This record gives sequence, C-alpha cells and structure tokens, in this order.
Amino acid sequence: MNRVIRPARSTDAGKLGAILSEAVRAHTWKPRLHTGAEDIAHMGDLIDRGWVRVCESDGVVAGFLALDGTSVQSLYVSVAEQGKGIGGALLVQAQEGQERLELWTFQANEDAQRFYRAHGFTAAERKEGAGNEEGLPDVRFTWVKSNKEPQNG
Repeated sequence: MNRVIRPARSTDAGKLGAILSEAVRAHTWKPRLHTGAEDIAHMGDLIDRGWVRVCESDGVVAGFLALDGTSVQSLYVSVAEQGKGIGGALLVQAQEGQERLELWTFQANEDAQRFYRAHGFTAAERKEGAGNEEGLPDVRFTWVKSNKEPQNG
C-alpha cells in the first residue's frame, strides 16, 4: 500500500465532503443536519483556512484531519478504508511538533474514544450536548506530549 499525507487542495472538497456525509450515515445515532452540498462547502471552508491534511492510499483520498492550532476539528476515514491505519497516521502527524492537542467526540462514538485512548489521549471533560449543533452528549479528549527523555543503555 502506498500512503501519502499532504495538505488538502480545493479540488479535494468534494471527496472530503462525501467522506463526511458517509460518516454521518454510518452512525445511526447521529442526526443528519446538513446536505451533501453543505458538507462539501464546509470542507471547502476548512481547506481554505489551511487546516486540512488528507491521506491518500494508492492514489485515492481515504481520510482527512482538520487541525486548528492545537484543536483537532475533525478526523474522518472513509468506511472502506477504516482499520488500515489511516486515521492513526493522520493523528500521529498532527501530534508531531505539538506539545498538546485536544478534540471533542460524541459519547455514543465508543470506537472513536477507543481510538483516541490508543493514541495517548485521555478524557478530560464530559458535557450533555449544549455546546454542539447535534445536541448530543460529548466528551473532550486531551493529549500532552510526554516529557520523558529517551534513556540510553
């Protein structure tokens, strides 16, 4: 498998919007609030802000991560490409050069919570959904770079 992580281009908005729409459909607990066209426009806005990196697998856009400073705004992998390390590769690259990261995910999304814990994140705060447009209970995760120096010998 040939994997490349690169900055998103404006021409990626359609593919990334489709991945976002697919993720909403795959989670029956998540309400559908936006049309496919709105998902594409949203991704175009995030790309224009310079926040998005995509992972291509064998030349096909397989996932993306949007990072605003130290805040992971979104991380999605197409359903067909899940379980192949794409999300992990995007997250590890986001962690490089950072002292800390934070993100929110839904409490109902247990797979995402397991994924983030496996990548060194810890749950820091739980809310009942007043702060997100879906109105769903969510949890804030944080990651802090380890200050441990490698030991020789």
